[in-house]
Amino acid sequence: MPSLSDRLNVFAGPHTDRSRPPRNDAEAVAAALASPGALLAPVWRSRSLLERGDRPRAALLPAAQWPALLSDPSSLLLLGTWRESTVFALEFPAATEPAFPDSLEFADLRMLGGLLEPDEAGLLAYARALVWWRARHRYCGACGAPTEPRDAGHVMRCTVESCGHQAFPRIDPAIIVLVSDGDRTLLGRQASWPPGRYSTIAGFVEPGESLEDTVVREVFEETGVRVTDVRYHSSQPWPFPSSLMVGFEARATSTEVSCNDAELEDARWFSREQLARGEPALPPAQSISYRLIEDWYNAGAARPLAQEPDARVWDKPKR
Repeated sequence: MPSLSDRLNVFAGPHTDRSRPPRNDAEAVAAALASPGALLAPVWRSRSLLERGDRPRAALLPAAQWPALLSDPSSLLLLGTWRESTVFALEFPAATEPAFPDSLEFADLRMLGGLLEPDEAGLLAYARALVWWRARHRYCGACGAPTEPRDAGHVMRCTVESCGHQAFPRIDPAIIVLVSDGDRTLLGRQASWPPGRYSTIAGFVEPGESLEDTVVREVFEETGVRVTDVRYHSSQPWPFPSSLMVGFEARATSTEVSCNDAELEDARWFSREQLARGEPALPPAQSISYRLIEDWYNAGAARPLAQEPDARVWDKPKR
């Protein structure tokens, strides 16, 4: 089965040089912000600013043309160099929607990310993740005092000198796995999902646990199925709010399904023929879950899943 490492997942890729300018060089960061090519990536209520149109585009604002947005340096987070321009994420307070021209709108990347240019999607996801992290570290986790940004927004440091605790951006690793018994794949659904939608099995990594161990545990806990031959497939940044999805494939050694931990409303086996007929509605095409299913399907089908006219993808991208 081909690996997705040769064709990057949405939001992934070396889209931004995170080392230029150095975050810990305040003078270099200030000079980059004052340069004519500096850009701002606004984020409001975890939504990104996009240009309206048949195909959305990232709305990156020239910093020189929006001086009023630079009045509070603490609202800026350095992302790095993107397409030879230095880009800063710009956080807006949640209370009031910022005023921008009607040609621009704040939108959720969760469904629209796959419609953007790949490096735009990656950049905006990076900005969203940083803003979300910092909004939840405004107070020290050790003593409760207010924190202040350092290193161009990538460190939140306690303002009490005797404490000095520093918080750094963190992500939550989660596994997501395509389980197969050869001719069928195991998919599950949560009760909150629209009728008919099924997806691959996923779950968060626990302390002291390897990724492979998490795959075995999560599949058994959620479905009662035992698996082996756990193999890495690919990964996807998923800043909704702060996950890294690590994709795997695994072979089932048992097939009886029992949803015992209340995580899933239902789990069942699906053949390629059922997927082609559209019996389950599959996850959004920009998700790693869909890519795992697609790769498994294509490895044993006469024609690609994307060419099956009756195959269903849940909730087509919309505004």
